[in-house]
Amino acid sequence: MAEDLIKIEGSRKEKYDSLYPQIQSLLAGETDKYANLANIAAAVHEVFGFFWVGFYLTKEDQLVLGPFQGPVACTRIPFHKGVCGHAYTTRETVLVPDVEAFPGHIACASASKSEIVLPAIVNGEVVLVFDLDSDQLADFSEVDQEGLEKIIKLIEESWTTWS
Repeated sequence: MAEDLIKIEGSRKEKYDSLYPQIQSLLAGETDKYANLANIAAAVHEVFGFFWVGFYLTKEDQLVLGPFQGPVACTRIPFHKGVCGHAYTTRETVLVPDVEAFPGHIACASASKSEIVLPAIVNGEVVLVFDLDSDQLADFSEVDQEGLEKIIKLIEESWTTWS
């Protein structure tokens, strides 16, 4: 597939439905994990225009910034801090309508108003978290969670074949 996205007008669900097979095509045959994560972040950012879209990878005893799209970000996050740390420790998607109301939120960017973070679990271990921030309050919903969890499944299924 050419590295061009087909962006459709429509509901968020329709956008996720259109984006998913395009991400599958971008990943097909590519085994470099950073290239794949970079393309996923870029594709989601381009289609939805969220404030920040990226990955934090598990390294030793913390989450370390990986490929992303958006303004500069926190480089390292302890496992027990912020929304990303909460998703890591609970091993569940965390949807936060108002980051100011989330206990222990880490303000990497003051423009961030809402957030969703999804862990990727491979062989029983969290290997990364997929972090998306919006500059709008309550911007993420169950539709986003469902669409993004499909993308996380792709990552989980491919992870051990990526270098």
